[in-house]
Amino acid sequence: MTLYSNPECPQSHRVRIVLGEKDLTFKVQDIQNNERNEDLISLNPNHSTPTFVDRNLVLYESRVIMEYLDERFPHPPLMPVDPVVRAKTRMVLHYIERDLYGLLNDIGSSGEKKSSQAKAQFKNNLMSAMDFFQSKKYFLGEDFSLIDCSMAPLLWRLPFYNITLPKNAKPLISYSEKIFDRKSFQENLSDFEQEINTFI
Repeated sequence: MTLYSNPECPQSHRVRIVLGEKDLTFKVQDIQNNERNEDLISLNPNHSTPTFVDRNLVLYESRVIMEYLDERFPHPPLMPVDPVVRAKTRMVLHYIERDLYGLLNDIGSSGEKKSSQAKAQFKNNLMSAMDFFQSKKYFLGEDFSLIDCSMAPLLWRLPFYNITLPKNAKPLISYSEKIFDRKSFQENLSDFEQEINTFI
């Protein structure tokens, strides 16, 4: 198994966490921003990361890769078994992708006003989910899930994005520390990711 991964990309990061949770042996092929990689072009005409190769199967788009890995390697499970809870989990993943990941391009914008507005919106969206982090170990309770795999790269990058959480965000900070402490997280940080946060 090979993962073509941008070491700076949170989408690639969340796939690496899932691979770590499944305790799979895989090769990471780092693709830097704007780097032209002929192998990747031959596999994925979009030349996008993450791109995952498992024998003759080639997948791109992080959500597709994550769900494939959870179904292909079911232990430990990262999605609930109950169809109702499973559907709700997919709704939360959609929210995370739309209202958090969807703001990252604007946060990284060279326009100061556009970037500041996106950071404020990101912070507001994060704080609006505060109730989910009260008195629970992980987002869904005691079980680590694809939601946590998706939240971890974003929370890790808050210092890099210059987003500071308010004092009333203690439940979110505590939640962050739990997911950052997981072996699957710490062992799958890129060099870039290790440099942007001093948690470890």
